Amino acid sequence: MENSGLENFLLIATKPDNIPIGTMLLFVGWVFWVAISQMIKHDRWIKEGKKEKVWDEMIK
Repeated sequence: MENSGLENFLLIATKPDNIPIGTMLLFVGWVFWVAISQMIKHDRWIKEGKKEKVWDEMIK
């Protein structure tokens, strides 16, 4: 019987040498999400004319 795509993925992803890669991908995804959410917030402040608020948050 042939393994499904998900089973093959899990078989490869859970090998000990691939665990750090998966962890790194999760971390990169989290950092990307934080950056995008800050970008959206800063763009909103700039449109509202609160450019100095962006600078104040960046130098905290």
